[in-house]
Amino acid sequence: MSLDEELRPRLSGRYEDEDTSRTTPRELNGWYSYAVAAEVFAVVGVGSFLPVTLEQLARERGFLFSNRSAPCIAPVGSGSPNGFRIRDDESREEQCMINFLGREITTSSFAMYTFSAAVLVQAVTLICLSSFADHGPYRKKMLLTFAYTGSVASALFVFISPAIYFLAPFLVIIGVTCLGCSFSLLNAFLPLLVSNHDDESAESLLSRQELESLNPGSTVRRSDPEKLSRDLERSAKISSKGVGLGYIAAVLFQCISILILFIFSKTSVAKRYPSIPMRVILLCVGIWWALFSIPTLLFLRSRPGPPLPAQYSKHHGPTSRLHTFLFYAYFSLTSFWATVKLAIRLKQVVLFLIAWFLLSDAIATVSGTAVLFARTELNLDTIPIALLSITSIGFGILGAFAWPRIAARFSWPPKTVLLACIVLMEIIPIYGLMGYIPLIKRAGVGGLQQPWEIYPLGALHGFIMGGISSYARSVFAPLIPEGREAAFFALYAVTDKGSSAIGPALVGWIVDRAGKIRPAFAFLAGLAVLPGPLIWWLDMERGRADAERLAVRVDRQTLEEQEMSQNFAVED
Repeated sequence: MSLDEELRPRLSGRYEDEDTSRTTPRELNGWYSYAVAAEVFAVVGVGSFLPVTLEQLARERGFLFSNRSAPCIAPVGSGSPNGFRIRDDESREEQCMINFLGREITTSSFAMYTFSAAVLVQAVTLICLSSFADHGPYRKKMLLTFAYTGSVASALFVFISPAIYFLAPFLVIIGVTCLGCSFSLLNAFLPLLVSNHDDESAESLLSRQELESLNPGSTVRRSDPEKLSRDLERSAKISSKGVGLGYIAAVLFQCISILILFIFSKTSVAKRYPSIPMRVILLCVGIWWALFSIPTLLFLRSRPGPPLPAQYSKHHGPTSRLHTFLFYAYFSLTSFWATVKLAIRLKQVVLFLIAWFLLSDAIATVSGTAVLFARTELNLDTIPIALLSITSIGFGILGAFAWPRIAARFSWPPKTVLLACIVLMEIIPIYGLMGYIPLIKRAGVGGLQQPWEIYPLGALHGFIMGGISSYARSVFAPLIPEGREAAFFALYAVTDKGSSAIGPALVGWIVDRAGKIRPAFAFLAGLAVLPGPLIWWLDMERGRADAERLAVRVDRQTLEEQEMSQNFAVED
């Protein structure tokens, strides 16, 4: 049999509970609902208030970089409204320090180190648990478990006072881990929703029915070039809509956050306890996350994968819970390693993952650094920072819906959109470095010397993120071998979040030694440009074909191993 003949039919019903039913609008709404639920924590929590809350909690226990005996926060009634430290013009960019784990670090780097630890734990969690998502009904169950655990972690911030600020990183780690893992699982549904979508013309539907009548139990292969183009377009459309709806929800909630901050500003509570308003907002974020995950619980189909392998003991007796846990933990680790080995065999997947490693690290580091720069060196209060977030999110919504139109107008494939986003992102750190140019520095404007300058950059960052969030997973999805969507998207998430532990930690190291954030823009400028050439070299059609061939070979090998196991079982 030739390779083309081998690739045409792909058996569905490969296992008893496989769900190949058509994707319905109700199921898509369940998928979109989780984007609405979790994107609020991602944007409002992780992107805005968690870094600021961490910095503020530490600041209330900190001391000045230049004077270890001077507290960063002036007591209420000492001439410092809202409880913030007083800065003169000469010490405007000075950082606040704390003693943490036996060493002195700035409050800015405290937040950066916390997020580095969070994404590292997130990566390890994905490695240890993600392989379950491709087996049985665990994909949806794990998605909802992470959703509600993360929502509780966000809500618990309301109880974290400055006296116990050292507990805040643990909640951040839990929340960020749950967010990343749940989005990885949500992304794993995308190829399934696309491949089972019911948006087909009558002619193509008739062709499918004729093929199925000739070959019962078969389905059209993904390697069909027309189907590849159609699936890419549909995947980008679904992905863009999910991102857009999530950003709309984040804008709405950010407006609620500003209202909460405004109400607190009219009371004495915010002056005595500056972190209280932000902690209340994180409580509301947790409640929102939990509530809007309910439609996902009700409407999104489980789409179960193959059953988990059974345990066999020498005496065929019952196994303990500990033995069961160790068995499946070992299974998950070995499955992840098997996924890594499969990915290594796919050149285009390796190329994309290296590029995504660099790109996601640049995204996370630029975003976190910008918020802390606005907070500590431009002296923006929480309401201006919330407005900055709204500006970024608003343009993120515009980007999510505009990039598909731009791509259609200029006939750009998805990878070209990513390249355009990379070029635009380079503008942000370069603009920050312009503050070192003597002429601009003397002018006192340009190069992020004035608070208002960060808003146009926030708009640009949001517009870029609208494109990257929509198109990155759409580029990766066609490169995945069928039946291994969750495992490969877990690898995608590990690459994404694991890389995000590096950039913030390096920025924190730079800030600890320089006492300022601006020098870190040079590092960000170099980091942002690195993924461009790798995306340029990516060959989508070749990657899709390679994934199809590998899927056939692996399926054949799996069937042979199952037959051998059954034969051994019969002989025993």
